[in-house]
Amino acid sequence: MSENNIVRLNKGDKAPNFELESDEYKHYALADFKHQNVVLYFYPKAGTSVCTREAKDFRDNLERFQAEGYAVIGISPDDVKALQEFRESNDLNFILLSDPEFTVHKLYGAAKEHEKDGKETYETIRSTFVLDGDDTIRFAGYDVNVNGQIDELLEQIEKIE
Repeated sequence: MSENNIVRLNKGDKAPNFELESDEYKHYALADFKHQNVVLYFYPKAGTSVCTREAKDFRDNLERFQAEGYAVIGISPDDVKALQEFRESNDLNFILLSDPEFTVHKLYGAAKEHEKDGKETYETIRSTFVLDGDDTIRFAGYDVNVNGQIDELLEQIEKIE
């Protein structure tokens, strides 16, 4: 995949639908959240220090998002068991979805291809999207810095209202 083929979603684009398995062995599709606002974030690996800090920031501010009418969904390439451990060890209170094949990552431009041991593999681009109830992207952030991310997202959400 060349750099020219990398998907980048922007404000105003329609969010791609998807279906993934959660840490609770439930299948969720974006269509399940029709008429609901969603913060969708992609993170590289459950349990690593930065990803844990990011997840705890979402956990600790979930009520602020809910007060604005938003559900929070985290997506990573981790398997379901790793997500279960991540939820339990950090008391996470929002949906965690497993995307081990990077299918949804690629749809959202949240993956970059690289070569490892002679094979093409993918890695996560830390990305966050704010979707309205019509699945329109109201904010798209790539290469997100987790420091201050929550306040920035809530500022973006306030601008939507």
